Amino acid sequence: MTEPTQNPPFSPWARFGIRFSLLARRWRHHLDAHLAQAGLTDATWVPLIHLDETGGGLSQKDLARRVGVDGSSLVRVLDILERQGLLERRRSTTDGRARLVHLTPKGKRRVAHIRETLGQGERALLADLSEQELAAMLACFDRIDRRISALEHTGPIPASGRPEAH
Repeated sequence: MTEPTQNPPFSPWARFGIRFSLLARRWRHHLDAHLAQAGLTDATWVPLIHLDETGGGLSQKDLARRVGVDGSSLVRVLDILERQGLLERRRSTTDGRARLVHLTPKGKRRVAHIRETLGQGERALLADLSEQELAAMLACFDRIDRRISALEHTGPIPASGRPEAH
C-alpha cells in the first residue's frame, strides 16, 4: 500500500494523525479520571507501570524519558514513591555514580492494583470492539511503532516522504 503524494483534506491519510492524537488524549484523560477515583494520580502510577513493563533497573534519566517528563520533576515523584515503600534506588554495578530504580514487593502489589483498575476502565472503553478487531488494531500499532523506530535511525522525513540519507 503506497501513500498518496498529496492528501485530499478528508482522506484517511490526512485525518489519521490528528484523529489518533486527539483520541489518545481523550483515552488518557478518561483513564486518569478513572484512576483518580481509585486514589491514583498519573504522576505516581505512570512511573510504576513503566518500571513494571521494563522489569526495573532503569536509570532515573531513562525512566524520565519513558514517562515523558524532565528528570527534576521525576526525582520529586520518585522521592514520594520511595518514602511510600513502592520503589528503591540501587547503585549500578557497572557505574558507581548511577542509581537504578526498582520496584519493591509493595510496589509490585501496587502495580497489580493499578493494572486491575486500568483494566476496568479500558474494558469500558473497548466494550464495542471484538477481540479480533483489537488484535488487528494492535498489529497495526506494532507496525507503526516499528516504522517510527526505523525512521528514528534514518533521520527526518522530508516533504517527499522518504527519509534523508546521512
